[in-house]
Amino acid sequence: MYQSIAWYATLFFVFLLALAFSFVYGESRKFKEYGPIQEKGYKIRKFYFLGLLAVMGFASAISLSKLPYHDQHAHAEANGKVVEVTGMQFSWILSNEDFVVGEPIQFRVTSKDVTHGFGLYDRDLKLIAQTQAMPDYTNTVSITFEKPGTYKILCLEYCSTGHHVMMKDIIVKPKGGK
Repeated sequence: MYQSIAWYATLFFVFLLALAFSFVYGESRKFKEYGPIQEKGYKIRKFYFLGLLAVMGFASAISLSKLPYHDQHAHAEANGKVVEVTGMQFSWILSNEDFVVGEPIQFRVTSKDVTHGFGLYDRDLKLIAQTQAMPDYTNTVSITFEKPGTYKILCLEYCSTGHHVMMKDIIVKPKGGK
């Protein structure tokens, strides 16, 4: 859903931008006061506009095709495990800590006290998912673990003097393994 919305919004705004450029181009051609200089400027402007349009189109296609939201969320919502996550100074509480490779997980993240940042890191401490943990509000982040091992949940939002100890290890088991 999010990816479709992003695509439609991008196409709509690109269309509006092209419409604006076309209007300005059409209106500026009505004045013939400068003759040859104006014609040369129009040629340069036309190639600049087409080049800019090509670069923007390419950049939009590359960046929008890499959006992970649609597949991850659709898969997790369809047949995933829901894990309630509560952040509080200075720990994380999970409703379920049994994770298996290939199983879609939907983390529903909230906080009991102050705002925290829910950051999920892989074995190499590379950030793989994040969202905000806020009091009286639940954010959702979906993920499917592809490799077994120990993952870490760290707080990404400074939450007071014990912020540096607000971490939790979770263990992802291989399929059918221990």
